[in-house]
Amino acid sequence: MNRLFEKCAVLTVCVLGFAASDDLMIPVAALLLTVAASAAVQIFSGKTAAAVILAGCALLCGFVPTMICAVPLILYDALCERKWWLILPAASVAAGFVPLRQNQLLTVGAGVLVAVILYFRVTHLEEAVGRLTALRDGIAEKNIQLTEQNRRLAAAQDNEIHLATLRERNRIAREIHDNVGHMLTRSILQTAALQIVTKDDALREPLGELKTTLDSAMTSIRESVHDLHDDSIDLKKTLTELVTTDRFQSELHYDAGEHIPGEVKLCVAAIVREGVSNAVRHSDGDKLTVIFREHPAFYQLLIEDNGRHAEIRRGGIGLRNMEDRAADLGGRITFTASEQGFRIFMTVPKEQ
Repeated sequence: MNRLFEKCAVLTVCVLGFAASDDLMIPVAALLLTVAASAAVQIFSGKTAAAVILAGCALLCGFVPTMICAVPLILYDALCERKWWLILPAASVAAGFVPLRQNQLLTVGAGVLVAVILYFRVTHLEEAVGRLTALRDGIAEKNIQLTEQNRRLAAAQDNEIHLATLRERNRIAREIHDNVGHMLTRSILQTAALQIVTKDDALREPLGELKTTLDSAMTSIRESVHDLHDDSIDLKKTLTELVTTDRFQSELHYDAGEHIPGEVKLCVAAIVREGVSNAVRHSDGDKLTVIFREHPAFYQLLIEDNGRHAEIRRGGIGLRNMEDRAADLGGRITFTASEQGFRIFMTVPKEQ
């Protein structure tokens, strides 16, 4: 847009030169030709056609001397195209004898000076705008990178807090199991021993009630410890560690919520451990995929490698243990061997 305004200013100076002519038709035709040529150069800017148009206008000055009045605009377009030397034919004509008035030549000279000044002014302005635009884009990119880095740091911090919470739950569970659980067990045994050795009938009933209370407390403690231990298992982290092996190009696809029963976590982890171990020992493939998904009514586990397997060897204890683990939770597990790979597929229903 700045170039357009500057060209209009240079064209105004050219019009003053054309207006000083005695004739009317030739200056008007030359002015219209100049405007059309400048518009065409604007359209074909940066292409060969623009250079051809400028060279033609410069050469035309040798045949139509009145076109010398258009030299400022031709020069401005040539400077914008970075081909200022295209104006040399017109400059050579202007340097010789030209049947133009002195005021026209002065106008052409003033127009050339205006064209050069405006070109460098607009060029410097565009360079400054370009630098500012690049600086703005750089700042915007840095802000985006900073935002992404802050997001990753926040996610890492949340993960550290989550892991610290799990470790603390595990520690509390161990403390309860090792201290409170052992003391309650000893109290239960002592109470049972007192029931056996006491000869006072009046103490038998209170001792029985005390033992019942201690048994209830022990059951409650055991359930609390199991709940804390189950909550402290990060299944996704556990599966990530299990599938990471130098033997395979491993992939884990995990799509499940946070509230998964402990027995399901232990079952899935045990089957993945056994499945990966079997693949390392028996598979000749190079890719291992583990998928765990939570559906509205059941959990789904898939372990698959791309090794070639002709048949399933059921003599070992590993596959039987996996079947038993799935059956304990009311689930089903299947094993499929083919030339495309070995596949373990398990579904475990959710508790209603």
